[in-house]
Amino acid sequence: MADLEEICQHFQNKLSSLQCMLDLSAADFPQQKIKKLGQEVLGLGRILEEFEECVDQQKEQLKQLKELEKLFQNDLESVQHMKDNFPTHIPKRKSPVKDNKPADDQPAQAEKTKKISRNLVKELDYITVQEYESIPQYMKGRVSYEQLNAVVEGINTAVAAKYRILCQPLKALNNHSRKLQQLFKDQETKDTKGQFFVVEEDMREFTQMKVDKRFQGILNMLRHCQRLREVKK
Repeated sequence: MADLEEICQHFQNKLSSLQCMLDLSAADFPQQKIKKLGQEVLGLGRILEEFEECVDQQKEQLKQLKELEKLFQNDLESVQHMKDNFPTHIPKRKSPVKDNKPADDQPAQAEKTKKISRNLVKELDYITVQEYESIPQYMKGRVSYEQLNAVVEGINTAVAAKYRILCQPLKALNNHSRKLQQLFKDQETKDTKGQFFVVEEDMREFTQMKVDKRFQGILNMLRHCQRLREVKK
């Protein structure tokens, strides 16, 4: 089927031809011409029927396109909502708490782990949105979800740096790292031996975090979410 402009032009040509024939109808019109005029009229009728069918099809397609546009708009709004609310940290698959959580000491915290590997340090899992929302408001205060997970990331950084030094041979360390290694060994007790743990001094040494009252409150939130366990000296 030709496009709309071609169809319109075709009708104009046919109508012009018919009009010309009608104008000449007062004169003696040969039978052959009259027959041709009838054929032209029938032809226009068939074209009009095809045109109407085409219009109906276009209306149906337009209806379907509008429905499709509405679906796409809903999907776009959903994607935009996810984009606007995408968490800064993506939680990892949660593992058993007793087997893979580093800890903080003084206030001391520790979790049992397998024998420390030279190349592997267990990390805290990020707090999920559901876990964050389950924390009591009196404990949560004004600490945001992003701020809470920023501390998780800081603890992971401190643990990784601390045990990287502990796992290296003494001859591979500089003077400062040797002193730190000895300090880390002196920090160990019977309750922390063979476990990953950090203390406040480790956080100051390896991160830029302020170890203040607010930080202590965040540690309480992490204990509530079973990311840390406190071990008293």
